Amino acid sequence: MTDFEKYIQRYLDLIPSPDWLTEMRNSCGNTVAVYSSFSEIQADYTYAEGKWTLKEVLQHIIDAERIYSYRALRFARRDKTVLPGWDEVSYGETYELVNRSLSSLMEEFEVVRKSTLLFFENLEKTQLAESGRANENEMTVELLGKLIIGHNIHHLNVIDERYIPNINQQK
Repeated sequence: MTDFEKYIQRYLDLIPSPDWLTEMRNSCGNTVAVYSSFSEIQADYTYAEGKWTLKEVLQHIIDAERIYSYRALRFARRDKTVLPGWDEVSYGETYELVNRSLSSLMEEFEVVRKSTLLFFENLEKTQLAESGRANENEMTVELLGKLIIGHNIHHLNVIDERYIPNINQQK
């Protein structure tokens, strides 16, 4: 197993069932439920210096979904252009979310997810099996859809393990 395969397997292992499109819908609902429990003040919380705020985590989930969906679109359309990787740390350094409301971010997340779902739900099996190269790794359209879910769930787990216990201690 390559380093890339090991890296992505940790996300794929988080998907609760083989019905990944249902899990994509479920992870959307779970994300909205988790973020709906935070106040605007809590959304600016981070559990340690140098870590993202809850709003920055949500922006990161949105960015990753857009990038993975874009890759999937290109591959589903048999575009064989090799696509570059992306640097999530550099993206995070550009986030200007102090004056952005949590509700605005949640709305953006839901709209992006709805678009992602419509795209993947309407692909044929042959399109889901198409592949291409991104970040120097071969991947299929279906794998990218699953990465969107696993990545989302990963961050919900981090929120549950590292953010929520500390926020609850501050109450």
